[in-house]
Amino acid sequence: MASTTIVRAGSHCFVGNIVVKSAFLVCWITLAALASAQNSTSSSPPLESISPDPQAPAGAASQAPAGDDDQNGFVFKKAIEEVVLRATVVDNQNRLITDLAGNNFAVYEDGKLQAVTSFRKERVPVSLGILIDNSGSMLPKRAKVNEAAMQLVDGSQEGDRVFVVNFGDDAFLDQDYTQDVGKLRAALQRIETRGSTALYDALIASADHLNQSSQLQKKILLAVTDGRDNASQATFDQVLHKLQSKNGPVLYIIALEQDQQRVDDRRSLTTLAERTGGTAYFPSSLDEIESITRAIARDIRSQYVITYRSSNPHASGVYHSIQVQALAGSAPLRVQTRAGYYSGELEAEQSH
Repeated sequence: MASTTIVRAGSHCFVGNIVVKSAFLVCWITLAALASAQNSTSSSPPLESISPDPQAPAGAASQAPAGDDDQNGFVFKKAIEEVVLRATVVDNQNRLITDLAGNNFAVYEDGKLQAVTSFRKERVPVSLGILIDNSGSMLPKRAKVNEAAMQLVDGSQEGDRVFVVNFGDDAFLDQDYTQDVGKLRAALQRIETRGSTALYDALIASADHLNQSSQLQKKILLAVTDGRDNASQATFDQVLHKLQSKNGPVLYIIALEQDQQRVDDRRSLTTLAERTGGTAYFPSSLDEIESITRAIARDIRSQYVITYRSSNPHASGVYHSIQVQALAGSAPLRVQTRAGYYSGELEAEQSH
């Protein structure tokens, strides 16, 4: 079992690459609790700190129990590569299509048609991380952003687990996993403006937090920002690789418009979201945020699960592209799912 690093600094605790705000006493209580958890065989696996080397492979992921063919989008067994996709389907009017059968889908990996081994619709609990930009320019927008985020929380179902990260130069874990609406609201209201925006670092740290500590199969990140990344140590390619790991989360981004927002910034955010099966939204006004979070909640609960056994050879670290087509009559349909994955990294991740 990998070790957990907790560093006490002033009035903050640091868990991995996310800063956990707390009083001096709470830091020591947290340290003692985690130390106790590491010595207990019945406790959940501890958090791991994010690697200081952004080139390092993704953090360790818990091995799925025998017979579990579904873990956050992808399951890979040592002898046979099985891929599990979660897909949302919409028509040309962007309306959800929820009545398709397995024979309506065709799956291609690296351009080769794959044999689908199982198909179902799902409604399972979700691990959700809400990441809010805490830079100074967000201050006048936070009230509406917070209410929209709470709308997503209010739409959750029994068994969902939600955490809140506020990020500026650093990512602060202001509330770890909970279903307590009061605690989540309080965490969203902890506003301490910080000048820079380290979005990529916050995404990597939050993805690691999900992979290392969530026992739920379905993992989602929602990031809200109004500025381009200008403070991260990680690069765009590194965060994209992290999100496209086998156990990577689905990412939704709400990027509030700014005059200085460039076309390539929008393209980068769109790529990060869509490669994971999520969506990047660019509202022109704050009034659009609530409808966007309702759409995200709808998408999360309206997914098909498609499993196929890959027919391609899988060398370690090789990227495999995925294309899923949905056919139903003559109407064009669009499938939203992962664009691909990096193969051969499961055993390496488990050995860390």
